[in-house]
Amino acid sequence: MTDCSHDCSSCGSAGDCAEYEEPSNARANVKHVYGILSGKGGVGKSLVTGLLACALQRRGLKVGILDADITGPCIPRQFGVNPPLTADQDGINPKITNTGIKVMSINLMLPEDDLPVAWRGPVINSAIKQFWNDVNWEDVDVLLVDMPPGTSDVAFTVLREMPVEGIVTVSAPQEMVGMIVGKAVNFTKDFDIPVLGLVENMAYFVCDDCNKKHYIYGQPQGAAVAEKYGIGAYTTLPMDPRIATACDKGEIEYVDMGRMLDPILDQLNVD
Repeated sequence: MTDCSHDCSSCGSAGDCAEYEEPSNARANVKHVYGILSGKGGVGKSLVTGLLACALQRRGLKVGILDADITGPCIPRQFGVNPPLTADQDGINPKITNTGIKVMSINLMLPEDDLPVAWRGPVINSAIKQFWNDVNWEDVDVLLVDMPPGTSDVAFTVLREMPVEGIVTVSAPQEMVGMIVGKAVNFTKDFDIPVLGLVENMAYFVCDDCNKKHYIYGQPQGAAVAEKYGIGAYTTLPMDPRIATACDKGEIEYVDMGRMLDPILDQLNVD
């Protein structure tokens, strides 16, 4: 659309072209948006999203999470927030966790969290746009968008419709880690959005008896992969049953990963 006047009111293509931007909610003042993305499922992407949000909150920032994984949402369970949501004349009010993190997820609109969301792509994309445009986010320093696995329709919608500044990608220490990360990096290049950090989850297990690290899935490969793709920060997270237990109880906010996530956090422009 090289002849676009940016006046969508007189354009028959409004809503379909890449130039179109829906108006944001009047009560949304979001300073920075970052996406959490992985080329495959099951690597702990939602866990990393939650841990990053908690770590940012501990740094004194106002944090929100937009759960864009419509068909497999995990964020509400991790934080122990439940339906129903409320709304007013301006839009939908996000749920607020015990430490003040704002959360928006499709599971907060369902009567039971195990009900399936059997929607086709266009309806899912519409819901994600609504989470961005129709939610009363108020003042948020950092909004983290937890994306579903893969690099298809939903990821495209998030990167096109929201002012995403950078991506944190998540992997597990398997031989295919290079391919998984490569997909995410090459996908975001099309949107001129950098991959700022790589988190290699489930990298090792620390034995309670000998305090030795055991590499259940093989030696971590993330450092070499991060260097290959020019990713500025890399870190590993352990397999720890205490983290899983906290998430199941809705107590992720009480999990402190120490300085493990600092390399990733330092790459985010949140000062």
